Amino acid sequence: MKRVAVLGSTGSIGVQALDVISRHPDRFQVVGLAAGGNWRRLAEQARRFRPRVVSVAGSEDAGLLARELSGVAEVVGGADGATAVASLPEADFVLAAISGGAGLRSTAAAIEAGKTVGLANKESMVLAGELLMARAAARQVRILPVDSEHSAVFQSLAGHNHHEIRRIILTASGGPLRKVPAEVLPDVTPAEALRHPNWSMGDKITIDSATLMNKGLEVIEARWLFDVPPSRIEILVHPESVVHSLVEYIDGQVVAQLGISDMRGPISYALAWPDRVPLELPRLDLASLGKLTFELPDAERFPAFTLAYRALEMGGTAPAALSGADEAAVQAFLAGRCRFTDIPRICASVLEGHRPQRISSVEEAVAASAWGHREAERGVERG
Repeated sequence: MKRVAVLGSTGSIGVQALDVISRHPDRFQVVGLAAGGNWRRLAEQARRFRPRVVSVAGSEDAGLLARELSGVAEVVGGADGATAVASLPEADFVLAAISGGAGLRSTAAAIEAGKTVGLANKESMVLAGELLMARAAARQVRILPVDSEHSAVFQSLAGHNHHEIRRIILTASGGPLRKVPAEVLPDVTPAEALRHPNWSMGDKITIDSATLMNKGLEVIEARWLFDVPPSRIEILVHPESVVHSLVEYIDGQVVAQLGISDMRGPISYALAWPDRVPLELPRLDLASLGKLTFELPDAERFPAFTLAYRALEMGGTAPAALSGADEAAVQAFLAGRCRFTDIPRICASVLEGHRPQRISSVEEAVAASAWGHREAERGVERG
């Protein structure tokens, strides 16, 4: 029986993870749940899965939740709630799915507590990948990727030698605006940018998919997760989202992982690793698809992903600053305060003005992200 703590349980990944867990009550037990502000959904989850501890971000919400769950679970509120759940002594596996930079502290806490981590929060690696991987190595902690692309790479590496990797190829759907002419992009609305053709995701990651910033952030994540230099990590647009990523080896052979567009696949792989568990999901039918297509990303129309390579080249706090800037720019776009094409422009400006420093603590990474967020906000205000 694997005992699981889910961080970000009320978000898209958390909900799907609990769905997978519910299908295998003989294999998984939920011992902790952490959420942001959706305390009502968290209460429903707690009543169903009966964890020992639950946490919610707001102290007022914690009071409401405590009354709701009296006699059911211990309730922890405030900024330290998620780290408490991540560090539960009885947890074997921590699913880190708190979105954005907010998930970094709890991911770091899980590593420090010696837990196996299922990483669905790419920002943790973007903000402090080198630091987290060093701490994981020191604590002999395994980090299992949950993002579909990184899970695909992880699966494609199984049984192969790391030193035989020639390159990693991350696939991208291209998002909802892949064929929109450059002259139309400035006038794209949030509703149009949120209309992803293949995946159902949160607003922020969907906008990042539309700008291709998400793919850039995944390059940063892959660089640290798989210890491969950025020059050997490439992006390939694949609109069908069937081939989730590929690994090319030094003999020219390429191993790819294919599957339907359903996050429960990579979630279950991380949860059950090194085993697999059955999932009653639609099966991949390649014959009905007929063809799979690929193309290079268009850096002229969608320059955001190139900023990630630049941030890695700068090193230190630069990726964290880029992540914070993107978060602020996307928020501004969703609120109607800037145009779609302003997102990469603002992020590029923030990166240009950043003076990277070496990261030696989680707090330094968080501070760099906050700096990027503030600078991007100033950029939005300047127009």
